Amino acid sequence: MSDDSPLPPKPPARAGRVPLWRYAKLFREDILSAQPARLYRAWMAEFRTPFFRSYLCNEPSLVDLVLKERPDDFPKSDRVREGLAPLLGNSVFVTNGETWKRQRRIIDPAFEGGRLKDIFPAMWDAGHSAVARLGDLATGNPVDIEPQTSHAAADVIFRTLFSIPIEHDTATAVFEKFRAHQRAQPVLNLGAVLPLPTWVPRFHNRQTRRTAKDIRALITKLTGDRMAAIHAGTAPEDLATKIMTTPDPETGETFDTEEMVDQVAIFFLAGHETSASALAWTLYLLAMYPDWQDRVARESEARLTHGDDFGQMGKLKVARDVFREALRLYPPVPMMVRETTCPERFRDRDVAPGAQVVLSPWHQHRHERLWDRPDAFDPGRFATENGKHCLRTAYMPFSAGQRVCTGAGFAMVEGPLLVSMLVRAYRFALVPDRPAMPVAHLTVRGKDGIWLALTPRSQT
Repeated sequence: MSDDSPLPPKPPARAGRVPLWRYAKLFREDILSAQPARLYRAWMAEFRTPFFRSYLCNEPSLVDLVLKERPDDFPKSDRVREGLAPLLGNSVFVTNGETWKRQRRIIDPAFEGGRLKDIFPAMWDAGHSAVARLGDLATGNPVDIEPQTSHAAADVIFRTLFSIPIEHDTATAVFEKFRAHQRAQPVLNLGAVLPLPTWVPRFHNRQTRRTAKDIRALITKLTGDRMAAIHAGTAPEDLATKIMTTPDPETGETFDTEEMVDQVAIFFLAGHETSASALAWTLYLLAMYPDWQDRVARESEARLTHGDDFGQMGKLKVARDVFREALRLYPPVPMMVRETTCPERFRDRDVAPGAQVVLSPWHQHRHERLWDRPDAFDPGRFATENGKHCLRTAYMPFSAGQRVCTGAGFAMVEGPLLVSMLVRAYRFALVPDRPAMPVAHLTVRGKDGIWLALTPRSQT
């Protein structure tokens, strides 16, 4: 790719220093543009407030220390839980210590390689449904692709988790309630800024509490029905059955219904929201760079076979690198927050217990001292020495270490597969008067949507 190619959209950085109240306002509007430009070059940055200190770490050795070398000394910050608690309860996304380890011992076997092969036909069917749904929209007129990728990702989750399509009444209800919850959920809850005691109310708004309650009630019905089917011997062999019947190898206990509801909530949040973001940005990048889009289309024509052939995923090399590059430029979860439990020393600075440690895939993936041409879209970079090195040391769209996302392998099958199926069927083009601009709340999405024009590929 030439150096004069247009660069993918990137939010403007904050100009200069701002007071805490102003930073909180900017942060609520968009996590990314609230940050200063220096973070794209800094190995570490310290932020001081009257309530806590935080340290954003980009240096690979510091990131490895926190995520890989001593992860138990840097648990997830409780402030991560503040805004998400009404929906996620005590799920694996927010827990720490022995509770988290027990949850992962039960969950992880469901996402091993052999299990992915078993649920691949369900992903394939969801992809075909997504292609069919887009048929009426492939007229060359502008389409906000984010609702479509959200629909497709939700369909994948329901088919692989509960063996039901998105058209199922309960699946549709969960999907619609989740969209309402997203609109109601603030990115910045009071408890995320102030170190409040547990007895102080968190002031979640009424719609946030109501939609979370409705979603959990619907999931409770799904899990209750599945538990009954398991006892009756009629349950399908999908992810929900596997998770609900897997005992903790250390205690022999399985999840009860309430625990399973917590886990399903995070599977839906993580597996649907993040996949929708990644898929939408991948399609936007392919519209920006039609040569790469054509390469994916040619590969999928030659390599995609049928829903029982899991081995074809190893042949979708172009689609995999395109999706991997989209995750680099637009990591769905742009920042992760950990907390120190003992005195530390980072880059000759003393760090007290209770300090917030921010790890930013967004900044590390675009770091000017790590990546060649960090803001450019270049799926071929992973064949270069710089790309291979950074892939090992400075690439973490799914986190890393013991808390690496349990669905990472799932996502790296789902993403390239759906991209390949959609691009084989349709040509995606930019809408000149509706450029996308990334913003981050829970995930990285388009500020005013991600608008594309679709036409059937067979007619172009």
